[in-house]
Amino acid sequence: MTSNKMILIHPIISEKSVKEKEYNKYVFRVSLDSNKSEIKKAVESKFKVKVDRVNIIKVPAKTRKMGKHIGKTAQWKKAIVTMKEGQSIKELDNI
Repeated sequence: MTSNKMILIHPIISEKSVKEKEYNKYVFRVSLDSNKSEIKKAVESKFKVKVDRVNIIKVPAKTRKMGKHIGKTAQWKKAIVTMKEGQSIKELDNI
């Protein structure tokens, strides 16, 4: 099992993820080798909240061109964490 700092990379702040805060959902970029239970434990221990559910989405690599060079972006994983009723992450609510 990886440590908490290695599981949660950073929160994702986008227009869609900010709207999800109304429904007690927070979006994080997480490490590729983490699973739902590890993410749940990491969020609960770091932010001192109770997590209801964790959904994981693997974002596939995309092909990008820069002139004549062709490459791929990195594959990554994001987690949508749903908090229990009445719980919220104070550090992320101000954004």
